[in-house]
Amino acid sequence: MDEFVKALTSALELPSAVDTDTMLDVARDVAHNVERRAAPVTTYLVGVAVGGGMEPAVAVERVRDLVQGWSAGT
Repeated sequence: MDEFVKALTSALELPSAVDTDTMLDVARDVAHNVERRAAPVTTYLVGVAVGGGMEPAVAVERVRDLVQGWSAGT
């Protein structure tokens, strides 16, 4: 996986610093608490938000907050 991410960031001309563990954790949380197919859409939208200037930690925290509320029934 690490080699693929390294090759992918190079191919897409992106910075190589990607926190794959955090993104996989977020995707897992969404898949288990919302819906499985929401996971890739979520990671894409986090990427869009980060690309638009949001700090990655802020984007991840907002997703986690939403998922907690979602699994609580809100």
